[in-house]
Amino acid sequence: MITTQSIKELRELTGAGIMDCKRALQETEGNIDNATDILKKRGFDMAEKKAQREANQGLVEAYIHTGGRIGSLVEVNCESDFVAHTDEFKRLAHDLAMQVAATDPAFISSEGIAEGMDPCEVCLLEQPFIKDPQKTVNDIITETVARVGENIKVRRFSRFELVTEIGDGNC
Repeated sequence: MITTQSIKELRELTGAGIMDCKRALQETEGNIDNATDILKKRGFDMAEKKAQREANQGLVEAYIHTGGRIGSLVEVNCESDFVAHTDEFKRLAHDLAMQVAATDPAFISSEGIAEGMDPCEVCLLEQPFIKDPQKTVNDIITETVARVGENIKVRRFSRFELVTEIGDGNC
C-alpha cells in the first residue's frame, strides 16, 4: 500500500513531483530504494533529452570565502528567465561558485584536457560535489535539470585568490 508518508519521504529524497513519486512507488510495490533508483534514471534520461536545447538565460553568481581572500564567479545558464530566478537555480549557482572557490578547477569538462591529467581534480563537472562527495558536480546539475525541467549549463567560471608575495621591494 502506498501511503502519503512514503510519497512524502520519496519526494524529499529525490525532489521529484508528487505524481512521479506515487507512480514510482506503485511500480516498485512501495519499495522506496527501488523507487528512488527509478526516479534517478528517469531524471538522467530527461536531462539527456534536454542537453541539446539552447540555454541562453541564467545568472552570474559570486562567492567570497570567509576572510575575503578567495572568491569566484560562475556563469550558469538555463533556458528561461523564469527558471533563472527560482530559489533552486540560485542555490545551484551559489553551490557551483562555492565549489570553484574550494577546489580551483581548471576546466569545465574533460573535453580537451591533456593526457595524464586527472579529470576529478581539474574538471569542475567531474569533481566530487563538496556538499555530497558521493555525487559529482555533474550529478547535482543533472538532478536539478530533472526537477526544473530545463537544460542547465555552466558556461564559464573564474577563481580569484589574494596573492601576497614577499619580495625585495624592487619592481
